[in-house]
Amino acid sequence: MKIAVTSPSFSRHPDLTAAMARYFKDFKLNEEGKRFSPAELVAYLHDCDAAIIGLEKMDARVIDQLPRLKVISKYGVGLDNIDIAHCRRKGIQVLWTPGVNRLSVAEMVISNAIALLRNIYVSSLQLKQGRWIKNGGHQLSHKTVGIIGVGHIGKEVIRLLQPFQCKLLVNDIIDQHAYYRSVGAIEATKEEIFRTADVITIHTPLTDQTRYMINARTLAMMKPFAIVINTARGGIVHQEALKEALRAKRIGGAALDVYEEEPVTDQALLSLPNLIATPHIGGNAAEAVKAMGMAAIENLRKAIERSAGNA
Repeated sequence: MKIAVTSPSFSRHPDLTAAMARYFKDFKLNEEGKRFSPAELVAYLHDCDAAIIGLEKMDARVIDQLPRLKVISKYGVGLDNIDIAHCRRKGIQVLWTPGVNRLSVAEMVISNAIALLRNIYVSSLQLKQGRWIKNGGHQLSHKTVGIIGVGHIGKEVIRLLQPFQCKLLVNDIIDQHAYYRSVGAIEATKEEIFRTADVITIHTPLTDQTRYMINARTLAMMKPFAIVINTARGGIVHQEALKEALRAKRIGGAALDVYEEEPVTDQALLSLPNLIATPHIGGNAAEAVKAMGMAAIENLRKAIERSAGNA
């Protein structure tokens, strides 16, 4: 099988490229670090039987132009960039391992919460501008934290929050009463979380139900010192509404690692002092990058072995 890797971070990781060479004979890497347009992605994958896909959008239009493609192995944990139903119709296997990067993302959530609550980020910016303003903010300990989406990452956030003795408000579409009881979390509606939480962190996929979950109306419900953290998907937060809320200081601050369009170019948003903005690195700690890559390789290797065994 001919295999293509689309992700730049995978393609420049020495352990992952060595593993590719160890397990596969015919493969190519995205060594130029290219961010593919749909047409460029089709051209790159057109002669391949299998692909290791990162964030590239594999929609029906792209898939229909790749008649040789039989297997997609996901590098990462989100599947919203792949049209799963269309892959099923075309007989394309989609392989993935959920939760591989959960610790990397959860650590970023906790660090952002502390940096914003304790005023570390803003104080650093002020001091670099020559302004000595002593404002130590508030502790994370004993605060109310709202977690919307209690999957692998949401659960990891809850685990890391245990020493802080926070009140945990949780919301998910799946019934998880037994788990909530075991960690002392309280099931709540999204509106209850918006109105009462000091920190709100989002860990849902991007769907028609979650798109613009954080918007002008829901931001208006929040406490004036509330913190919003989004490390999930950009379209969950309405960026213009958040920008206006931060500019008017209607909430305490926010941290975004994902955006409606990436790379983000809205300098008016990025320059806000009460926003921590990072370039989609939540799941990209070195340990997580390697774990996600090895999972993608192993899933693909096993699929090829099964295919050979059934031939």
